[in-house]
Amino acid sequence: MDVFQKCREFTRAQEARDAGVYLMYREIGSPQDPVVTMDGQKVIMLGSNNYLGLTSHPKIKEAAIEATRKYGTGCAGSRLLNGTLDIHVRLEERLARFMKRDHVLVFSTGYGVNVGVLSCLLSRHDVAFLDKMDHASIIDGVQMSLGKAIKFKHNDPEDLGRKLANVGPNKGKLIVVDGVFSMEGDVTPLPEIVKQKKAHGAGLFVDEAHSLGVFGEHGRGVAEHFGVEEDVDLIMGTFSKSLATVGGFIAVNDAQVLDFIKHNARAQLFTASIPPAAAAAVEAAIDIVENEPERREQLWDNTNYMKRELERLGFETCGSQSPVIPLLVGDDLATYQMASRLQEEGVFVNAAVTPAVPPGHGVIRTSYMATHTREHLDKALGVIAKVGRELGVI
Repeated sequence: MDVFQKCREFTRAQEARDAGVYLMYREIGSPQDPVVTMDGQKVIMLGSNNYLGLTSHPKIKEAAIEATRKYGTGCAGSRLLNGTLDIHVRLEERLARFMKRDHVLVFSTGYGVNVGVLSCLLSRHDVAFLDKMDHASIIDGVQMSLGKAIKFKHNDPEDLGRKLANVGPNKGKLIVVDGVFSMEGDVTPLPEIVKQKKAHGAGLFVDEAHSLGVFGEHGRGVAEHFGVEEDVDLIMGTFSKSLATVGGFIAVNDAQVLDFIKHNARAQLFTASIPPAAAAAVEAAIDIVENEPERREQLWDNTNYMKRELERLGFETCGSQSPVIPLLVGDDLATYQMASRLQEEGVFVNAAVTPAVPPGHGVIRTSYMATHTREHLDKALGVIAKVGRELGVI
């Protein structure tokens, strides 16, 4: 058997290219601002996770430049060995204060947090209870562990409770949910999840990747938003969305749990530490999140405006409760066609199709920034309405 035969049989991407609707690995020649440049064309960006619009903030860029001048471009090793700089330790202390947690450990990517933490925490006597729409990194982390995965119906605490009740007391139980689900933009019903956690003696892990900087009075995410931070055992966050760079972290209150992760998470032990520029950028971003709450307010103003206007046009927004607003199309090819036409008309969006979403549930995934102006949004609305009518979506 040829190990490469599966590659030769993979035709989905080429079929999309042949149909003229291939939308992966698109080249952008400018910063992740509300308007980007693609092949010389100005395109309104409705496909970025730059929620607070900080990737081009002068203070953040200057912090990254200064850190590069002081420390160089990289650390040439893992945190465990030679890759821990004082700037990494300072960042972890800063994150702990921001998140109101006793301990934080920084990873090189958000994906690495979920894979590293879950794969090392779950042993053969443990069971992870996953929302069916949890992010791929969560699923991968559990699959790489020795534990068992049980999925419950999306955002259904009662189904979670039934499945928790079916697992005996001789098993360790960990509930793992996204704070905001990245494809449909809906929010986990965390207070009800907490009730099930307490009733069944489980641990709770919340992935705040898309909610950090967006939800909560201070931007700490959905746990803060719902007032249940003390009931969450592990909080995961990323730097690649609201915090303007790349990397991630796990935040806990239990020192022994942190120490175990620190010395057993392979995605931490065998990965080079984040560059000094990224660490400095996160520190600067946190300062802005804390000192400029008006950015979050503007983000929500933009989000609420677009959701209202898109629904007024007749789009189904799939119950979105966040700056991620999907537009239901249905068929995968039709979804690609709509995304392609929108780009031709000057609006960048993402097409989410199977397996990222259930079959027949293809969506145009739009997402918004604090730095979008009403002019940007109205222009995009006009294009979305035109293409939606052209393709019979509305």
